[in-house]
Amino acid sequence: FDGAEALKIFRSQKPDLIILDLMLPTISGEEVCRLVRKESSIPIIMLTAKDSEIDRVVGLEIGADDYVTKPFSIRELVARVRALFRRTSGESPSHQERKESFSVGPFVVDGERHEIRYQGGVLHLPLKEFMLLKLLLRNSGRVLTREIILEQIWGPNFYGDNKTVDVHIRRLRERIEPDPTTPHFIKTVRGVGYRFDLENVD
Repeated sequence: FDGAEALKIFRSQKPDLIILDLMLPTISGEEVCRLVRKESSIPIIMLTAKDSEIDRVVGLEIGADDYVTKPFSIRELVARVRALFRRTSGESPSHQERKESFSVGPFVVDGERHEIRYQGGVLHLPLKEFMLLKLLLRNSGRVLTREIILEQIWGPNFYGDNKTVDVHIRRLRERIEPDPTTPHFIKTVRGVGYRFDLENVD
């Protein structure tokens, strides 16, 4: 397949998850990821031979949910796919937590619909950003370390680093903050992690 064919298949078959090789002809894997992310919050796993930190960060910034470098074992890939499917289906520590609905200021979490609404409209978030915002809202006023966020959102077997959290926080701020450069809701606690700020929620 090439990038153009990958987009055609995505739009016609509506898959539940995409495993995307970045080294595609015609349209690059990066561009395919950007285009898919504009249309859908479908989980995306990137496959690439590039293993530098900057490449991982770029992959996450353009919308990937996970990043696997070549060579990799089929067992590892299957484990990552299963983990993403568990998160997509809402599997979490308890049934009550999966289905919980609550509100924090202008944000409303609807566990049954798997939605977060902000100022009356539904936020169309990729899976990880949805999970991250829900975690922050559920723990409003509390500081969450990057390590806690990584374990809660990506799981204990995730091979990335703390910059993964920073990338997703930045993307989330761009979606919900009036001015992402001066966060109104998601505050950085330097050297520790992040806090959803109740004081700035009306």
